[in-house]
Amino acid sequence: MTSPDTPLDDQIRALISASGSGSNEDLVEEMIVTILKFYRDDADRGDAKLVNTALKELRYPMRVFAAYKDRHKVSIFGSARTPPDDPNYLLAAEFARLMTEKRNWMVITGAGPGIMQAGNEGAQGDSFGVNIRLPFEAAANEHVPQNKLLNFKYFFTRKLMFVKESHAFALFPGGFGTMDEAYEALTLIQTGKSMMVPVILLDTKETGYWDLWLEFAQETLLKQGMISADDLHLFDRCHDATQAADIICDFYSNYQSQRFVDGDIVLRMNRGPDDATLAHLNATFSDIVVKGTIDRIEPTPAEISDDDRLDLDRIRFTFNRRSLGRLRNLIDALNELPAG
Repeated sequence: MTSPDTPLDDQIRALISASGSGSNEDLVEEMIVTILKFYRDDADRGDAKLVNTALKELRYPMRVFAAYKDRHKVSIFGSARTPPDDPNYLLAAEFARLMTEKRNWMVITGAGPGIMQAGNEGAQGDSFGVNIRLPFEAAANEHVPQNKLLNFKYFFTRKLMFVKESHAFALFPGGFGTMDEAYEALTLIQTGKSMMVPVILLDTKETGYWDLWLEFAQETLLKQGMISADDLHLFDRCHDATQAADIICDFYSNYQSQRFVDGDIVLRMNRGPDDATLAHLNATFSDIVVKGTIDRIEPTPAEISDDDRLDLDRIRFTFNRRSLGRLRNLIDALNELPAG
């Protein structure tokens, strides 16, 4: 399993070939080799069960989501304890309705009651339920379409699917679980371990739920040097469902996606900057460019090999990988480019 010429490697390739049509044979071969090494390590049975369950919990959801890969999706997080007559429940349902009915997005929730149920209810079938099996909560709420209900034993595999499939996060009032999801989304974006996406803190004015959190972020985290001022640009706060939907959709009005190629960041968009705008971007955002300049480019060989959004315009630069709030500012500037 260490040389492409060993008999076992030949058997693995033969097994893959005999299993039917598919793709990514090289990666499948690596996965099989890793599992066989795990077997040779004589791993503890509990560890083997964990790896086995995690792999199965990832495979099926990926298959389900693959059918909707061309649709943008927003994850809605919030308390399971919010009753249907609560103003934040109604706000979550209205937000989900606007995103699906008016903006052609889809919704992902944790499939439970409360705010999660409001999201599935408002989406009217255009939603997924990423359910966690807990001893003290019932089955998924009745508004989750059965063909889009995904059940998980482990939180870490469930969280991975939220992050992998979401193009935006909408955070409503909630408890420890909501705080965990909020901090994970912000941490992954702040550290560059996930793509830049909109994060919206949503609540009704009467609730004022996010007021104390914002005060904590500004008066404690920022003032004590635990975060930078630019980190506060990684999220928005709204009381209105339409405003939240507008912020999310505006984020993708021109900018579309990002990718790292040979250590540089490539930002893809519908309309690239002209020469004058590019010069302005270089002057404004030189603080996040490690060397060289921000340049317009054609698709890179790596993108061409993967057939990765070759229809889009691109800019490329050596990003310092630390100033993610400033990167968000750059994306906002790209979204302000005039049409045509």
